[in-house]
Amino acid sequence: MKSLAAFAVILISFLFVECKYTPDWKSLDSRPLPSWYDEVKVGIFIHWGVFSVPAFGSEWFWKDWLSNGTMFVDFMNKNFKPNFSYQEFAPQFTAEFYDPDEWAEIFEASGAK
Repeated sequence: MKSLAAFAVILISFLFVECKYTPDWKSLDSRPLPSWYDEVKVGIFIHWGVFSVPAFGSEWFWKDWLSNGTMFVDFMNKNFKPNFSYQEFAPQFTAEFYDPDEWAEIFEASGAK
């Protein structure tokens, strides 16, 4: 429950803080780094998205597939219909088994702060 409460606090703080950023690097780079990101020596970073649906390769799945990486093309030809697009993975990214409390417990047990 700790992680759910922390998430709620973060979400609520974003709702009450008016931040205006524009869609360019100068604006995005003006965002301050959170202290937990800048001050720790080692951290746990989870990168999770639509690329997780095929569960093959890494977060670079789409790039590797588009660049005709042989193993990616072979994987897609073997497992999906012809002309299947990366965007068709999106509806399957449901996070139905995501349990933030379980992740928080695992990270706490690892000694992560």
